[in-house]
Amino acid sequence: MADNLILIDTSILIDFFRKTDKSKTHWIALVNLGYSFAVSTISKFEIFAGAKPEQLHFWQKIFEHIVVLSVDESTVDVAVNVNANLKQRSKQIDIADLLIASTAISNGLRIATLNRKHFERIENLRIIED
Repeated sequence: MADNLILIDTSILIDFFRKTDKSKTHWIALVNLGYSFAVSTISKFEIFAGAKPEQLHFWQKIFEHIVVLSVDESTVDVAVNVNANLKQRSKQIDIADLLIASTAISNGLRIATLNRKHFERIENLRIIED
């Protein structure tokens, strides 16, 4: 079961929210492949910070079924190392993506994202292929 747990990036959640036909979303494709899901507290923040009041109930229901992983000291240590590597190569990414990726790495999880451009820069991050 642990091998089936993956971290989903905020982009996967946004894709699910925006599409009228939910069956054609990346998230449902991952469900159909047998994955279970976790998110970083950063993704939860991004979702609720951007949600309109009338969308809150939708998101509260979604988060009842997803493991939310905290950004802890281990995650911060990974983020410091990843950022140093990216900085050395002049490939830094925004702090939210850095912390989301570091949450995946520190918890030994693969990540699903629609934002491959940024996440592919990170060595040791295992990205779920489409």
